[in-house]
Amino acid sequence: LAPKPQGLQLSSKTGALLTILCILCGLLCFILSLFAEATRSEVTWMLINNNNNSAKKGHKEKGDYECMYSGSGKVPLICASVAFVALAIAMLVQHSFLLIAISKTTPPVYVSWDPQSSIPMRSLTWQAGFFFISTWLCFAVGEIMLLIGLSVESGHLKDWSTPKTSCLIIREGVFTAAGVFSLLSVFLAAGLYATALRVQWLGQQQETIRREILEASSTYASPPRSPQHSRVARDAPTDVARQDHTPTLSQQQQHQLVLNNKQGSLV
Repeated sequence: LAPKPQGLQLSSKTGALLTILCILCGLLCFILSLFAEATRSEVTWMLINNNNNSAKKGHKEKGDYECMYSGSGKVPLICASVAFVALAIAMLVQHSFLLIAISKTTPPVYVSWDPQSSIPMRSLTWQAGFFFISTWLCFAVGEIMLLIGLSVESGHLKDWSTPKTSCLIIREGVFTAAGVFSLLSVFLAAGLYATALRVQWLGQQQETIRREILEASSTYASPPRSPQHSRVARDAPTDVARQDHTPTLSQQQQHQLVLNNKQGSLV
């Protein structure tokens, strides 16, 4: 059985949990941005040259009108601040995990004998690059919009009910757009994580194929072993022949000795 992935690995439970938490933080940022949009400060213009102070929304000349905020802006300021911090933490944790997990993963050796096997890997590489760039672009735009809203809403926390000659407010839809970009950034980050998992899975498949090819090539490339029993079978008749040949030589010597003795007796 293969060991279960633990710790800071792409296919571990930690990665899936962090991805889910990142998406939940994005949803929270979106809801807070909508709430900040609904409670953002508005401006009412008042005519000061006339005794009947009638509220108007137009602005004709300086000194003729004064503006007054509809609220202190504390509620949208708090909502935008929480959304800003939550989105920053979510993206930082998610991408830090991805970088650490990828750095600890052993790069696989891809099989190059099949030209078609590199096509999915190339497409996944382009997908990962697209997700990475799009994630950080959406994150940057969303954070900048939230930061603009924070700076505008924090400018009239005090004396917001006092009429002023100029009032700075944030335009309608800025907080909503920030929430949309925040939501897009977390979903794109989840897509980047899924692409990284896909790349790791393909790498493992390629590594398995490479090992099978190496095992098969080593099996067929090794020379066959010669059997040992044939040597024994060949050595056995030789010994027998030697044993049979030895008495033959001794009989010839004996016959030669007999002939020599007979010749000596005749002499």
